[in-house]
Amino acid sequence: MFTAIVENRETACRPHGKLVPMRLATVAFLLLACLFHQAVPSIARTNAPEAAPQVQPYPMQPMLRLAQAKRSPNPNTVGIVTGRPNGTDFAIAQEISTVLANGQETGPRGEVALRIVPMIGKGGIQNVRDVLTLPGADMGIAPKILLDRLRASKELGDISKSLVYIAPLFHEELHILARPEIRNLADLAGRRVNLGEEDSGTEILARDILSRLGLKVTEVNVDQNAAAEGMRNGDIAATVFITGKPARWLERYAREDGFHLIPVPYTSSLEEDYLPATFTHQDYPNLIPDERIATLAVGSVLIASNSPRTSERYQRLETFVNAFFSRISEFESPARHPKWKEINVAAVLPGWSRFAPAERWLKQRRLGAPDADARAEFERYLDQSGNVPSATERERLFQGFLRWWREGKGR
Repeated sequence: MFTAIVENRETACRPHGKLVPMRLATVAFLLLACLFHQAVPSIARTNAPEAAPQVQPYPMQPMLRLAQAKRSPNPNTVGIVTGRPNGTDFAIAQEISTVLANGQETGPRGEVALRIVPMIGKGGIQNVRDVLTLPGADMGIAPKILLDRLRASKELGDISKSLVYIAPLFHEELHILARPEIRNLADLAGRRVNLGEEDSGTEILARDILSRLGLKVTEVNVDQNAAAEGMRNGDIAATVFITGKPARWLERYAREDGFHLIPVPYTSSLEEDYLPATFTHQDYPNLIPDERIATLAVGSVLIASNSPRTSERYQRLETFVNAFFSRISEFESPARHPKWKEINVAAVLPGWSRFAPAERWLKQRRLGAPDADARAEFERYLDQSGNVPSATERERLFQGFLRWWREGKGR
């Protein structure tokens, strides 16, 4: 009945609607109904709870962007820029992340005190550039030879001031995987050789090594999977890869498939920046029979941006150093990568400044300072003697001097 009345009311109240003759009482009733119809929305608005005033979004946008710009990344998260996932530096970064994550207490929402995030980079110079420019790239792993060259060229500015090192890491070996008809480096002359992806650390260092050895090849720049396929069909003679042994990606290849590692001679032209190294059957049982294959190696370094002491990045790195150095013995487990056996976080990188909290941690535990003093004394001795040995000979002499120094100091 109420619906019918409302419908009749609306018809009667329309300005252009046709009014049906009605009794005076009926007309009066409908007139009151029309007045009530007009009043209902006002009454409803009056009785309803007051809605919160709408705020226009545009005045808030600049403030929101400013707040987001000031908001830092998670203070518990530290990023490490590495090379490709098949490289040793990525494996080392993953193990750092795994070991430091274990045994940490979690907060009420499951947060941990420290989280390490490996970041896949391009390697080489780009890793250094990322540490200098990317907000989340707190640290990076880079070859020492590239750091020295960038410092000399100033391609990225004065990195001796903008970068610090946390610790020298492992040595990376030069791998040259070749087709069966390639027996030595000389056989690669004029042939198509893959030097890795463009601007990668492998490409830069491989080109430098081949140039010092006087070997000219036709360069190819593809990833290792594409290079292996090119070797199978005879389009590519060999592929070069620089990483710490054993390289896991090489496990899929064998001599029976027509692949083998070729030796690299260690000549006087390489002594300044490279170290001699070898591959054995234990390193690559599928590729190497009972023999030793000579090759080269270059040291890698864990670097960081030289951030102000009051910055959040500095504080994150200090947290990382205290955790990493305190648990370094856990990385020597047989389950970890074999390269951990080479790593001595107290080793000194001549010509570079160590991150202050790392230096302080080592000195407090008398791990870094004595070796640093020995290095300084050794360098003074060389300066006085006028002897200028090669990098390899210099390191060999220093290790002998260091043994004498430690014995003399009762260490």
